[in-house]
Amino acid sequence: MRADYVIVGAGSAGCALAYRLSEAGKSVIVIEHGGSDAGPFIQMPAALSYPMNMSRYDWGYQSEPEPHLNNRRLACPRGKVIGGSSSINGMVYVRGHARDYDHWAESGADGWAYADVLPYFKRLETWHGEGDADWRGKSGPLHISRGPRDNPLVQAFVKAGEEAGYHTTQDYNGEKQEGFGPFEATIHKGRRWSAANAYLKPALKRETCTLVRGLAQRVVIEEGRAVGVEVFRNGKAEKLHANHEVILAASSINSPKLLMLSGIGPADHLKEHGITPIVDRSGVGQNLQDHLELYIQMASKQPVSLYKYWNLIGKGMIGAQWLFTKTGLGASNQFESCGFIRSDAGVDYPDIQFHFLPIAVRYDGQAAAEGHGFQAHVGPMRSPSRGSVSLRDSDPASDPVIRFNYMSTEKDWIDFRKAIRLTREIFSQPAFEPYSGHEIQPGDAAQSYEDLDAFIREHAESAYHPCGTCKMGRQDDPMAVVDPDCRVIGVEGLRVADSSIFPRITNGNLNGPSILVGEKASDHILERKLPRENAQPWMHPNWETAQR
Repeated sequence: MRADYVIVGAGSAGCALAYRLSEAGKSVIVIEHGGSDAGPFIQMPAALSYPMNMSRYDWGYQSEPEPHLNNRRLACPRGKVIGGSSSINGMVYVRGHARDYDHWAESGADGWAYADVLPYFKRLETWHGEGDADWRGKSGPLHISRGPRDNPLVQAFVKAGEEAGYHTTQDYNGEKQEGFGPFEATIHKGRRWSAANAYLKPALKRETCTLVRGLAQRVVIEEGRAVGVEVFRNGKAEKLHANHEVILAASSINSPKLLMLSGIGPADHLKEHGITPIVDRSGVGQNLQDHLELYIQMASKQPVSLYKYWNLIGKGMIGAQWLFTKTGLGASNQFESCGFIRSDAGVDYPDIQFHFLPIAVRYDGQAAAEGHGFQAHVGPMRSPSRGSVSLRDSDPASDPVIRFNYMSTEKDWIDFRKAIRLTREIFSQPAFEPYSGHEIQPGDAAQSYEDLDAFIREHAESAYHPCGTCKMGRQDDPMAVVDPDCRVIGVEGLRVADSSIFPRITNGNLNGPSILVGEKASDHILERKLPRENAQPWMHPNWETAQR
């Protein structure tokens, strides 16, 4: 098989690439190891905890024991299905803050400042929210909506933020991220609007786009140029040829793994595993970042939480209503209010995110807390800790070695303690007085640094936002893997375009920025670009001297 472009990975970025390249008349092969996204477990928003815990849809990766978190192995779900992680995630849509992208540009990703990426965010969106429409897209493939926000707890969270002295925001993806307000989601007409639904399925209707099921084993490189991909399918290895380029969009875990299996990476590490180095790039697999979070859980004095549906009959009724009408509680991911705040004076833009949930439950859906309750997922946005992805061996079917190295700096601990204190302060506001019972976790007794640190070590969980392992930067940056056109440094005809190229993690959930990378990379490949937009985002006027 042969095409102009061979894309590895039908995830958030890969689907967008397939759509835009095939739209431009280029022939495209998309390689995906996972299968179909058909069925209610993926398409029903409220069922989000199921696909993330099903081996059929998830690669099932785990970190190595984390030394600063009681040597726990943390789950690292990655989508193994068309749509990739956009088919198993929580559907939360966050662009990131303008300053995130300006930082990218300042650190060597020329052409990726906020003024450069804003037009692409607009191009990818069809927005169904309220606020300043000038900041948002109106005709893109990705539908962005808001939940009904009917639950009184959802309203109380925003009110409590306001009572605590913070700003509110009508649209955190628009001019003003900082503050409390409604959450946005990739949900359309009651269904999960994954990258597969938005981009890949329309692209596959074109004669120029083909989906191939199989496990990508390595990039085929001849005389310094990527010419195809070796894929294992139907019991044997075969080569898919690229007339122009190979593009890796296989995730921040699998893209660096594939580069290393192909001979691109730290030479000594490759030799250890019997792989002949073709390009010695020490940055491949380094710079791994993630968001870590805690659940601050409160018991509710009133039976207003979603706990009343936490039984077979309740779930059955929600499921039936959704199956027949695509409405009701099943049509929401239940993340309907959020907050972005700064942890301290002198922090120029938000570095703490809240996801509010009107039930006290674990993200994986495995355990509901003791009856009616509510919780805020809270965590710092810009941890200085850095980890790595490396090879376990030279077998393409082996899981890579994932070391996040969470909580490895003193700043991580300082920031997390602040996050707990600030969350407790919000839950103590008058808006929650009719509802707040006792604190389920960490619990009122946990007040000292020692108690809080012990809670963090035992209960901090990944927010499932890994990125950064094929860092984008200038050619002379020894840790850069790709240049600002997403071209792998040292190889012709090979690009990486997914969350692995982020120089630094963005604020909030990463699905939106990952799709952005696919959208913008497609224009770099096609040698065109949208004009910059010099819109000025809102910054707190007193950020140097005030925390709120």
